[in-house]
Amino acid sequence: MPDPNDPARRSRGPRRGTRVERDALGEVRVPEDARWGASTQRAVQNFPVSGRPIDSRLIVALARIKGQAASVNAALRSVPAVDRATGDAVAAAAGEIVAGRWHDQFPVDVFQTGSGTSSNMNMNEVLASLAGERLGAPVHPNDQVNASQSSNDVFPSAIRMAVAGALVEDLGPAARALAAQLRRQARRHRGTVKAGRTHLMDAAPVTLGQELAGYATQVEQATARVEAGLPELCALPLGGTAVGTGLNAPPGFARRVVAGLAAETGLPLTEAADHFAVQGAQDALVATSGQVRVLAVALTRIANDLRWMGSGPATGLAEVRLPALQPGSSIMPGKVNPVICEVVAQVAVQVVGNDAAVAFAGSQGAFELNVHLPVLARNLLESVDLLAAACRLLADLVVAGLEVDVERCRRLAESSPAIATALVPALGYSVTAAVVHDALASGRTIREEVLARGLLGADVLDRVLDVDAMTRGGVVS
Repeated sequence: MPDPNDPARRSRGPRRGTRVERDALGEVRVPEDARWGASTQRAVQNFPVSGRPIDSRLIVALARIKGQAASVNAALRSVPAVDRATGDAVAAAAGEIVAGRWHDQFPVDVFQTGSGTSSNMNMNEVLASLAGERLGAPVHPNDQVNASQSSNDVFPSAIRMAVAGALVEDLGPAARALAAQLRRQARRHRGTVKAGRTHLMDAAPVTLGQELAGYATQVEQATARVEAGLPELCALPLGGTAVGTGLNAPPGFARRVVAGLAAETGLPLTEAADHFAVQGAQDALVATSGQVRVLAVALTRIANDLRWMGSGPATGLAEVRLPALQPGSSIMPGKVNPVICEVVAQVAVQVVGNDAAVAFAGSQGAFELNVHLPVLARNLLESVDLLAAACRLLADLVVAGLEVDVERCRRLAESSPAIATALVPALGYSVTAAVVHDALASGRTIREEVLARGLLGADVLDRVLDVDAMTRGGVVS
């Protein structure tokens, strides 16, 4: 009985029969309407793991590489099997995949052979089928589509391109939009005094604008770190073929393919200076994942601070009101929860887990090849997607609609015993500590306690205990 979870069945609908394809291992039956061949079909049968194929951006990156390779092979005339007509046909077929067609023809599970050979062959077979239809003559997936290439240099190159594209097109803009929204609110509340907190305990006053600007800087710096790694990430191992030596790749092939890819994508793509380094190891991907994790850590801090400030409404800090997005309880009427902040924190948890998987996968390089490439790509691309979505949600559904209880913020700041810090230059640490202790014990304010002790006059206290002045630093006298 057919497996209903078979990715090929899901993508193509009910099968209408099969055809026989042949490879080095013999015959294999392939769905009659499938564009793939024997190698892909064996992979579909061998890897029924997650039911999840490789990312569509990875499919597009593979197609881009194949299209440029076909054009360069034809132009160089160093591969007899790839003449101008064949090169044009393969490039045109690749262009259709880049444009979004035929993605249902890539059913191989993300958990597959560690080099990504199955997905590389899937692409070779689909392009050979499509190009053959254009030419009216057979096109060979290995001899023509895969000419001057190996899975070992093509698949890691495609991963780097897919990740770099996702960073530039999705995560970067989303993170910058969040930072910009934080900056707008920071300017709006640059004069809103509130209690500072360290260890979740009262600390010297700050402004809400200072806090929000700090969050914005944190996001901006994390984004800059990610983008600073793009040149290393965009150094492609194309041209190294099987083991980094470039066997079967003609001189100038990689340089011309990479130049074409850079022009096509707008990414800062270059040919790797050392093919052995970038095929045997995937340190650039591990480093990128680590910097993406830093952004996740930053978002966690920001989301948690916002939900602390919005806690209540009656028994928490209640300094800000987060937008009410949905009822928060099935039993407590009127309860509203900080759901987006919780989503952002959960995203960060997943990203940290993904980063651990990427780091471990990166450690699995042996001699001339890393053999955990598909899972490396899967986790890193997911992290980028999740964080981009989290940035947009936090910006649009929380920060943009943030409401601030300015009077409560000031009242809490002025009632905090931490404002006594400003008395230290005049009274000394020990005397000030005694003032704070006795004020807390008696229920008097810091001002009342100092006046009761006759330590300073009212006019001096008005200046020293000015919470606005405290947020600007320096000694208040």
